[in-house]
Amino acid sequence: MRAVPNLVNLLAPAHEHEFEATHGLPEALPEGEVQLWQGSPDARLLATQALHLDVVAGYFALLLAWRGIASLYDGATLGPTLMAMAGMLPLIGLACGLLAGIAWLMARTTVYTVTNRRVVMRVGIVLSITFNLPFAQIASAGWRERGRGGDIVLSLSGQDRIAYLHLWPHVRPWQLKRTQPMLRALADAHAVAQLLASALQQAEAARQALPLRAVAATPVTQAQPARTPLQQAA
Repeated sequence: MRAVPNLVNLLAPAHEHEFEATHGLPEALPEGEVQLWQGSPDARLLATQALHLDVVAGYFALLLAWRGIASLYDGATLGPTLMAMAGMLPLIGLACGLLAGIAWLMARTTVYTVTNRRVVMRVGIVLSITFNLPFAQIASAGWRERGRGGDIVLSLSGQDRIAYLHLWPHVRPWQLKRTQPMLRALADAHAVAQLLASALQQAEAARQALPLRAVAATPVTQAQPARTPLQQAA
């Protein structure tokens, strides 16, 4: 029986980026493992889909319009009204700029890697953490289109789980009990999903064929007579 590795033991802090043996990986790939794809989230998609920058900007636009309408309703002329509205712009710009900057840092420090054996997620702006997800731990993978990009959601098998806050925003929203890691905001999500599906199918076919190969490789020996329970006890 092939032992399935414990997911908790697969979570290890990554090296600092400049000391990585291989970009996006905590160590060089072992013999027989091949990198199939590597990429990062799109910063603009991450800003709108994970940090909801478009919603925040729309909210501030409504506040700005309300400020102008209220000023005109109170009898102010156009000049003072525009000045009052302009006074809100620095704070609005600061808030939106912070969200955009965080999205850019997330995209810049995140690296997703797909090999013929596992999915690796290096995430974290200040403290980088690498999540190794072997194909044996992935029960299923799904792809969903979002705007001009998309996400790839991974459902994990077994009882072990990764904390939601450790994965955010690289996790399916609102799945708190059974967290689902997610390759988020990919511009080429459809192509990556097809590649991952093919790799998972090939790995599953190889696992199913492994016992047959082991039996075929076992040398034929003379059968020994079976012992009864009484003989074993003696």
